[in-house]
Amino acid sequence: MIEPTQLLYFIAASVALTLLPGPDILFVLSISLSQGKKAGMVTASGLCTGLLFHTTAAALGISAIVYKSALAFTIVKYAGAIYLIYLAFKALKESGTLFSSFDIKEADVPVLYKRGIVMNILNPKVSLFFLAFLPQFVSTNAGNVPLQMVFLGVIFLAQALIVFFLVSMFAGLIGSRILQIPNAGKYVNWAKAGIFSIIGLELAFSNR
Repeated sequence: MIEPTQLLYFIAASVALTLLPGPDILFVLSISLSQGKKAGMVTASGLCTGLLFHTTAAALGISAIVYKSALAFTIVKYAGAIYLIYLAFKALKESGTLFSSFDIKEADVPVLYKRGIVMNILNPKVSLFFLAFLPQFVSTNAGNVPLQMVFLGVIFLAQALIVFFLVSMFAGLIGSRILQIPNAGKYVNWAKAGIFSIIGLELAFSNR
């Protein structure tokens, strides 16, 4: 069993890392600003569901295999970059559309949720992060190491979900006010497309 003090350190480090500007939080922020807090929360739920995949991969050592295989890492990396560029293109096509936090229909929920999952899973750096981060808080004297990593991964997921929800609520509130300005919708969507493009290009051209 992980010691309470060690667990508190892990939670504090996790919150700090989640708040740092990165692909996931920027993704949630852009969706929340353009489509409201509900859309942001659904997207965040998808992103955090993707974390289950990365946690399991880290616990089973799959991340290490991907990291050692240059081809596998490159394929996943470029697939993620292409997906983000695709989302940027879609955002530009929506440039004349005005969104609000009340525009999320029931049919939009699974689309946004799946988008969050795909965005997270196709970022190989998340798996490598978990592979490097989780073992720092695992004790070989506390029993089953993979089980400890899964437990820590779930804790990380829970705090990430809370942080993303708070970001969604704050950004959604700001976005709803911005979108009351005439022609603001297209500029917000241009900004969203720009953020998606930057994240995608950073993922494609950055080193491991």
